[in-house]
Amino acid sequence: MVNSEAFIKRLEKIINYYDLTAAAFAEKVEVQRSSISHILSGRNKPSLEFVLKVITHFPEVNLYWLLNGKGSFPEANKTHSHPAEKAAQKNTDNFKKEVSKVIIFYTDGTFETYNK
Repeated sequence: MVNSEAFIKRLEKIINYYDLTAAAFAEKVEVQRSSISHILSGRNKPSLEFVLKVITHFPEVNLYWLLNGKGSFPEANKTHSHPAEKAAQKNTDNFKKEVSKVIIFYTDGTFETYNK
């Protein structure tokens, strides 16, 4: 089970790293502002859908680190860049897509992550 207080601290670290407000973070991961507020206050626990949205929209976030503090943030082999830089790079890489991460979820609630 995820330690809620530790998860909240890691989520706050992500928000601060990207210099976002909670509202801006909610917009980026495509959830309601109240969802972020409730998670940060400890009222609600994060859903699997929420966690997946975070790691999808912020590839530098390591899933194991987010869930249980193991690993690092940002991931050592990935670098943070400004969103405008990412957009510019995306325009030049339109025809070159590669799989960077595969996550397998098992019926017993466990999962495995494979990074490129």
